[in-house]
Amino acid sequence: MLIFRKPLEGIDRPQMPADVVIVGGGPAGMACALRLSQLIDEHNAKNPDSQLSKENIYVLEKAREIGQHCLSGALLDPRSMRELLPGFEKEAPLDAEVTKESVYFLTEKGKLKFPITPPPLRDHGNYVISLNRFVKWLGSKVEATGITVFTGFAGSELLFDGDRVTGVRTDDKGIDKEGHQKSNFEPGYDLNAKVVILAEGTRGSLTKQLIAKFDLAKGCNPQVYGQGVKELWEVPGGRVAPGEVIYTMGWPLTTKDYGGAWIYGGKDNVVSLGFVTALDYPDPRLDPQRVLQDFKQHPMVAKLLAGGKMIRYGAKSFPYSGWWAIPPVAGNGWMILGDAAGFLNSQRLKGIHLAIKSGMLAAETAFEAVTKGDSSAKTLSGFQKKVESSWIKDELWKVRNFHQGFEHGFWAGMFNAGIQQFTGGRGLRARYTNRSGPEHMKRLAELPADGGAEAHLLGPAKGDGKLTFDKLTDLYHSGTKHEEDQPSHLIIHDTNICNARCVKEFGSPCQSFCPANVYEMVDDAEQPNGKRISLNPSNCVHCKTCDIADPYQIITWVPPEGGGGPNYDGM
Repeated sequence: MLIFRKPLEGIDRPQMPADVVIVGGGPAGMACALRLSQLIDEHNAKNPDSQLSKENIYVLEKAREIGQHCLSGALLDPRSMRELLPGFEKEAPLDAEVTKESVYFLTEKGKLKFPITPPPLRDHGNYVISLNRFVKWLGSKVEATGITVFTGFAGSELLFDGDRVTGVRTDDKGIDKEGHQKSNFEPGYDLNAKVVILAEGTRGSLTKQLIAKFDLAKGCNPQVYGQGVKELWEVPGGRVAPGEVIYTMGWPLTTKDYGGAWIYGGKDNVVSLGFVTALDYPDPRLDPQRVLQDFKQHPMVAKLLAGGKMIRYGAKSFPYSGWWAIPPVAGNGWMILGDAAGFLNSQRLKGIHLAIKSGMLAAETAFEAVTKGDSSAKTLSGFQKKVESSWIKDELWKVRNFHQGFEHGFWAGMFNAGIQQFTGGRGLRARYTNRSGPEHMKRLAELPADGGAEAHLLGPAKGDGKLTFDKLTDLYHSGTKHEEDQPSHLIIHDTNICNARCVKEFGSPCQSFCPANVYEMVDDAEQPNGKRISLNPSNCVHCKTCDIADPYQIITWVPPEGGGGPNYDGM
């Protein structure tokens, strides 16, 4: 019997007062904390008789170490960092400045190089980085200011007083698989905060709670997500120059699917390589991890990697839908930042700079709230206004209809993208609508049994152990580690649907879209279809794809015991 992780009731919890609690220690959360510290320092310098303290400002980070769960391609647009820390380039861990780009359309064996790099993919002046190392560096800056970063502490639920968010409860530690307290049991803390800032990243569990409670998605386009599957490679010298950027589209995806690959040259002959598959594909048997393995077998890519060695692996989901899918980002006691809110430019494949800028604007709003002693919706709505009058909106408005233009396939999307380039992002109509990813998924009865044109994408990759890898081999290189004896942090609300319906109607797509072999259908003669769902929660790399892509929407991802998860060192 599976016991799912949930806060225990009827126990006394330690109480901690807080001015500001930031949930999530990624680029958005760290930028928010750092900017808030700067504003406090500026205030204290000007007001010697009215000093503000940083003692009650906290950052909660579920990873064991700062940056450990941070994963991206990654290219950094330096715009927001130059505003936050002028001259940051002198000390930040930057691998290489981008000096060369190329874009290819791939067929199974061939390639067509674009004669001109499309403007959204021109990256001169951006930097190839490891987001893991970059956030570690940002975190060290935050800690040096005197702001406390609690690593290994996950936010398990929001605290409310009526329609107001009043704080965050951290996860209980020391609960066994049966839900009993172990000898090392520690109850979670109630952080009672004037302002709660959610910077959890894509599909944040607390953000999801907040959106559901206040129906914040009403009137918004549904958010569509992509899953990026990444490998880090050491390759022989001269293959990919530091600062060289290669993008591809086309094969191995078909024209029914949306996605593409990146190859970024870093320092010391390390190459970041990955494939992004939009989670609105029609065939439930498609496997994004296999898509990456197929991509590496293309002659162009295989030649680049020949003689190299894969050293790290990871996966992450991110929001694709743009401006029309962003919910209200501020309310009574709360704000939402970065990927949690949907601040990502899917046309440029970039969101780090937007996350950082949103963190800065939220810090300015939180500073005003704390100094006024007023964190009501009226005051915090200033964040919404700041976003809408900043270059965040300027950038996202120009691509407001971009991904929705691909609703009916690749070629329709390219046509729409071309029109939008000439109409400032408008396209053929003012606002394009779209369906959520799971609504695109077809039942097996509607699809050719052999997969048709997508046959090469279906089912798990077997791997040769040199160029291509199965999921468990890749997973080993993610450094994922969880406390084994704890309740499952993956909640399936009705396993009967999995066993009786999904296996027959959709072929159990959780086995395919999960990049870490968390979900398995095992033999069970007592079940109507001879199979039952089995979970391996300790494999989870926290991409949250299951929460996003399940066709019945019955899976909920919540944080495991704080400290568990992948170790994306250098990713």
